Formats: sequence, C-alpha cells, structure tokens
Amino acid sequence: MAQTWDFASIFANSDALIAGAIGTVRLFAICLVLGLGLGLVVGLGRYAHTKWFNLPVAAFVEFFRNTPVLVQMLWFYFALPIVAPFEISSLAAASLGISLNTAAFSADIYRGGIQSIERGQWDGARAIGMRWSQVMRRVILPQALKRMTPALTNRAIEVFKMTTLASAVAYVELLQQGKLIASLNFNPIEAYTTIAVIFFVILWPLVQLTYLLERRLRRNE
Repeated sequence: MAQTWDFASIFANSDALIAGAIGTVRLFAICLVLGLGLGLVVGLGRYAHTKWFNLPVAAFVEFFRNTPVLVQMLWFYFALPIVAPFEISSLAAASLGISLNTAAFSADIYRGGIQSIERGQWDGARAIGMRWSQVMRRVILPQALKRMTPALTNRAIEVFKMTTLASAVAYVELLQQGKLIASLNFNPIEAYTTIAVIFFVILWPLVQLTYLLERRLRRNE
C-alpha cells in the first residue's frame, strides 16, 4: 500500500508549531543560563580544597551525572509535590531537571579548564599579593574560559536537544506539539519529520558558528 503524504495538515497547524518553538526557546534559555551559571559555582567548588565545600558539590555532580535527566524531570513533576507543600509547573520541572543535569556536566568542564592553567600563573599572581578570588577572577578564569568555549558551546547544543524531553511532563514545546498534530491527523511520519527539520534548521547554523569560533580561538593561541 502506497504511503499518502499529508503535509497539508502540518501547515494547517503552523500556529501550534510556532507555539512549540517559542516554548522550546524559552526552556532552552532558562536551562542554559541556570545550568552554566550553577555549573560554574559547582566547578569552583570542586576545585576548592576545603572538604566542607568540596564534598557536597562532588556528591551533587555524581548524583546528577549518573541518573537520567528524564527521571530527574519526572521526579520533580510527580514526586516533589507529594513531599513538598506546593505544586510545580511543567516548565519548572523541566527547567530543574535539565538545568541541574547541565550544571553537573558543565562543572567538570569548568574544573578541567581551570586545572589546565599552568601553576606558574597562580604563583605569579599570588606573588604580587592577589587573593585567591582575585587570582581566579582576573588571571585564571579569563584564560580558562577561552579554552572551555568549544566544550561549553557543544554543551549548549545538547541542552537545546534535551528540551524535547519536556514533552514527558506535558510542557508545550516542539516535540509535544508534534505528538499532538500526529495524534489528531494520524500522520506521525510527516509530523516527526517536520519536527526534525525544524530542529536541524535551528541547530545547523549554530553548529557552524561553533566551528568558526573554535577556528578563531586556535588562531589566537
């Protein structure tokens, strides 16, 4: 039996796809800011030599790196309201799951970038009287961030793709809207193909920009 393509119903529901794209971008922006920001704090904590700070952040990283982000998201959405006296929205649950998972993975990127800076940089800065925080802010982090940029941009791309997991908690994003269109019009091939094409159209230019940035950083070394 020949496949009858039905992309007309996809175009007829373009408003739903636009709403899904807006939801995807909103979730991505929240998770990127929270994930990379918290990751920096956790990464600095992992580099610290005080056990009272190092041990909790190490436990945080190990837990969120070794449990699936989808399970974390579902726990925040379904279990957290049971153990806590408040409700949580699908956006909040998805943001918490993806952001905390991103923070755990990016923390090791930050830690590795900091550790890649030669010891002489530390010693020279301390020799002229800088405190630890001043050395980190003025000397170490500017150099480390330059080295970490390719890994962080790749992480950002992964965060964008992880937003599709939010459909499991009924958050309105692209995949959720694709599922809805497919179920209403019985055209899963067309619906999911369209979702894949939209993601490709958005992400392909961003990936090319990361390649360009990496080449420029290598030339400036």
